[in-house]
Amino acid sequence: MGRFNRANLALGLGVAILGLMIATIWVSMDTASGLIEKVRRQVTIGDALAPTAAAMFLVVGGLLVAAFDRDDTAYRVSVGNLAFVTSLLILLFVSLALMRWAGPLAAVFAEGGYRPLRDTAPWKYIGFSLGGTALVAGLICFVERRLSWRAIWVALVATLALILVYDLPFDDLLLPPNGDV
Repeated sequence: MGRFNRANLALGLGVAILGLMIATIWVSMDTASGLIEKVRRQVTIGDALAPTAAAMFLVVGGLLVAAFDRDDTAYRVSVGNLAFVTSLLILLFVSLALMRWAGPLAAVFAEGGYRPLRDTAPWKYIGFSLGGTALVAGLICFVERRLSWRAIWVALVATLALILVYDLPFDDLLLPPNGDV
């Protein structure tokens, strides 16, 4: 059994601490309700549930990296590492920009603008679908180091699955970023 890789130990613990800070500080300061809300015997998902669940995934993932990623070699940050992170940040930025602006740009000629349409089909799905598909397909292509139709189809199906899970069952939930538009 090898020794702990200090870089992965630091990364794992850093991500776990970041996840705890998000769950305890940021989510509580940024949401108006708790994890689950009960009003007049009606139980609904609170504003804090999704970001708290995401933060807990960060905590678990960080602890797993810190505890189980062992290696006998020492890693150093290289130009290749920085290029990798920069490429990922560009992909994330472009995907989030598509998610944020595709819907409002598509509705530029609609009477009244995008805001009154943001919770009606097909307008509410435009940005989420384009940005989500671009992000997932981009990550797959990045890992495979090639563009493929399979990556695009997988990304489209994954995005549609998220829409089915998060949008269709809940009448009062707006897909990102429609709540901020």
